[in-house]
Amino acid sequence: MKKLTFGHSPDSDDAFMYYPLDLPEKIDTEGLHFEQILSDIETLNEKAKEAVYDATAISVAGYPDIADDYAIMASGASMGEGYGPIVVAKEKLSLDELSKSVIAIPGIYTTSFLELELAIGRFSYKVMSFDKIMDAVINDEADAGLIIHEGQLTYKELGLYNVCDLYEWWSKKTGGLPLPLGVDAVKRSLGADLMKKIARVHRRAISYSLSHRDEALDYASRYSRGLKREDMDRFVGMYVNERTVDMGEDGLKASQLLLDEAYEKGLIKKAVKIDLVRG
Repeated sequence: MKKLTFGHSPDSDDAFMYYPLDLPEKIDTEGLHFEQILSDIETLNEKAKEAVYDATAISVAGYPDIADDYAIMASGASMGEGYGPIVVAKEKLSLDELSKSVIAIPGIYTTSFLELELAIGRFSYKVMSFDKIMDAVINDEADAGLIIHEGQLTYKELGLYNVCDLYEWWSKKTGGLPLPLGVDAVKRSLGADLMKKIARVHRRAISYSLSHRDEALDYASRYSRGLKREDMDRFVGMYVNERTVDMGEDGLKASQLLLDEAYEKGLIKKAVKIDLVRG
């Protein structure tokens, strides 16, 4: 049995898709055994720069820094379609006012941060754990906060306003392309055959969870951070769906366009060509 490491976030959507990855009684793992490493996405982005894990979730924005060591798998992508990261505040703000605000962000390597810079230009920010951001806004530790996870469903309950919807901005800008967020990458040094096998097993795991939804949701609920079952189901459905099985040509186009524009505007230092691994 080939042992491998796979890093991903301790979130309900990630838990849902990775649930059967190391369960040979559920899917054919083709002799692969995955040690699943749970870390927040910014830590995973940092670890990827050191090529620590055999496969790992990363932010699309972080790919240029690791492209020499990793390729992106066609499976495992999280993309916004009709929804995505938002910026919340205690009062309504124009985009001009937002650009002059101090915004709490979940990390400088996250795709949402790069997209917000493309949308409003460079701004002042505070980096903090994604699950602390709404509290920081409520407690006036920041003027606004960039929300990337379950808070997209619950911010109104806390009396906050959506002052910038990054999906709406991107959709209008690109004529309806999906909003790139996260992807799964596999280490090039493993060799083409093993990379494809990992991608194949990964795709199989996602497909299993989608076709055994209640079972996978039961597992994912331990990472739901108090969300009601119906809200967790909705959140998982936002970011684990048929596009997660394969991002498709428009998903690849959107991801490449995002990186190309960020490079042209000097927001990332390296231009890269995305090459997808399919099992």
